Amino acid sequence: MRPEVLVVGGGPAGAAAALALARLGRRVSVLERETAPRHAVCGEFLSAEAAEALTRLGLPPAALGGAPVERVRLAAGRWDAAGTLPFRAFGLSRRRMDAALLDAASVAGATVRRGVRVRGLSPAGEARLEGGEILAAERTLLATGKHGLRGWKRQKGRPMLGGKLHFALRRDQARALDGHVELHLLPDGYAGLQLVENGTANLCWLREGGDLAVPAPPGSLLASRLEGAVPLWPKPLAVARVPYGHLHAPAPGEVVFRLGDQAAVTPSFTGDGMAIALHSGLLAASMLGGGAPAFHAALRRDVGGQMRRARLLLAGMGLPAVALARFLPGLLGLGARLTRLPQGCGRVFNPLGLG
Repeated sequence: MRPEVLVVGGGPAGAAAALALARLGRRVSVLERETAPRHAVCGEFLSAEAAEALTRLGLPPAALGGAPVERVRLAAGRWDAAGTLPFRAFGLSRRRMDAALLDAASVAGATVRRGVRVRGLSPAGEARLEGGEILAAERTLLATGKHGLRGWKRQKGRPMLGGKLHFALRRDQARALDGHVELHLLPDGYAGLQLVENGTANLCWLREGGDLAVPAPPGSLLASRLEGAVPLWPKPLAVARVPYGHLHAPAPGEVVFRLGDQAAVTPSFTGDGMAIALHSGLLAASMLGGGAPAFHAALRRDVGGQMRRARLLLAGMGLPAVALARFLPGLLGLGARLTRLPQGCGRVFNPLGLG
């Protein structure tokens, strides 16, 4: 039976949309290129909006094993400043979250096809699969994350390389990190460090040029955190030229809904990337009948201000910002508030009827 909705990509945005629509009784098919859940380059920070969206989908982060995060620390070299977040957040690996979302979508009635590679997408939203199979639906949602499709390009990013590696920290460093998300400023970029489920530490970084080495400048707080740490993977994951600031503007007559990183890419230091991905998926589910241009206009209204403020804050980050935050720690909480989605975005769609 032809699906009503075809979702290309089973990451947070695509899986959230598929889960919400399946719970409304829509016929949904999800095409996911990976054969099994796996890690992705991501800071793995779930802000309050992301946590609320997951909870409304029946997947509260605490129940998935998410590590609570209540404080933020900004560090540059030996200097650091800490403050309280204006909301409760969580650290949760993408591998666990993505698996939970896709499993829930399947239980709700969505058809989830794993190990399927989409080679092309027509302007009308027909998907051409490896091997020649053509799939069509009444509505198509493009949610391939950082992986583009031929003919469906985003703006090009700066020549920066992103990396990610999980660690088992030394016990004293894990205790010091517990409850915090840390943003470490580097000479050529920045890195984020926090705990996720099972006490694992996720280090994710973004650096100019092509160096994928784990960033741990001698004498820095980050170097102290990683002293004696055990890498849990043989090598880091990597991604290049992420287009921070990308906000899709559809062409006239465009019918495909772009979700997640295909629609909007906020600077990663804000920790709101997963919130935007989940919001885009639920917003698309709620606006499916209104067409892609109306959806993209609504998404731009929701995320545009947050992304502009994030770019301004990113330009002002450096050692002076750390020194100022040491004397005025409330600035860290203010920066976190300024880079959130508007209040209520976590409640954009309510497939479980939660209050």
